[in-house]
Amino acid sequence: MQKSIERVAGDSEGVSYEFPVFRFAGTDKSAPSAYLQAALHAGELPGVVAIDALMPMLDKAEAEGRIKGSLTIVPWANPIGRAQYHFGEHQGRFHLGTRTNFNRGFPLLPAPDTALLPDTTLGTADQQLKTRLVQLSFGHDIVLDLHCDDEGLAYLYIHTSLWPAMADCAAAMGVDAVLLWGEDADGTFEGAAIMPYQNAPADVARFDRRVATTVEYRGMLDVDGALAAADAEGLYRLLVARGVIIDTTQPAPGPFTGVAAPLENIEMMPAPRAGAVLYDVKPGDRVAKGARLATIVHTPGEAGGRTEVSAPQDGVILTRRSRRIIRAGEDLLKLVGDRKSADARSGTLEA
Repeated sequence: MQKSIERVAGDSEGVSYEFPVFRFAGTDKSAPSAYLQAALHAGELPGVVAIDALMPMLDKAEAEGRIKGSLTIVPWANPIGRAQYHFGEHQGRFHLGTRTNFNRGFPLLPAPDTALLPDTTLGTADQQLKTRLVQLSFGHDIVLDLHCDDEGLAYLYIHTSLWPAMADCAAAMGVDAVLLWGEDADGTFEGAAIMPYQNAPADVARFDRRVATTVEYRGMLDVDGALAAADAEGLYRLLVARGVIIDTTQPAPGPFTGVAAPLENIEMMPAPRAGAVLYDVKPGDRVAKGARLATIVHTPGEAGGRTEVSAPQDGVILTRRSRRIIRAGEDLLKLVGDRKSADARSGTLEA
């Protein structure tokens, strides 16, 4: 294993950022290669500790000559967001300088050609970082971007062109749900990994072996040794199943038994009033149309001071907010409906 340090120039004199990159050289150039990164949203740490638990497994596989395809690992993908604090509160989702989501604004290339990428020495610090991350990931057959939600189940975002071919990956990782998407107008990292191949020749696109996904490892507070070990096992099983690593002790993944639905089925459930949230449901609950999902206490102690929020259709609760204070219009939860939402809107890809 080789470690290198990537550096990104800051937006003013005397400021720069750096992050480590770990590389494992494969023994077979024809084998699939993989790229894993975590904490693009710098405060989302379940993926960071999962990679930490995975590394000894990779070291062992390398020592035993079982790594066939090359591996590139970036456990802390966003040193800019990692350094951002405002009055003691970490701010790792948006770049405070440009006010841009760190998982938006990635270059969406028309073809899989790194020569089309912007100059990594130009632009704001977050733009430089995004270009460099795309460079590091390009050319890999498997690209995993590890995130987490507020409170939620483990789930994946997967482009429709890769489903159901990626069902084995979802099963190997043990996730509860898959959300299928088709268009990316905002430039997510996952979009940058898959969109350049949409119009490529079949021998270049190679959708039979391509994997690209945003992994949502439950919630922000699910930073736990046992969960990290289980997530690392899931990542390892995926790498074995897809031929990056040889391990005859690992059985092939069984069928994926979780929920798989298009983004159009997601009900985001905006809060009708501001106030304190009393949830009646938790992630994983199946609900029927009309079931009470939450109550908002907006004028405490007064008659009519509560407003109930009900399910618009049958479905499964995927996520909910970790904070219990909410403004009017903010989303309360994600409900994966059994059919298309009547209020389907852009922006449901919240990674």
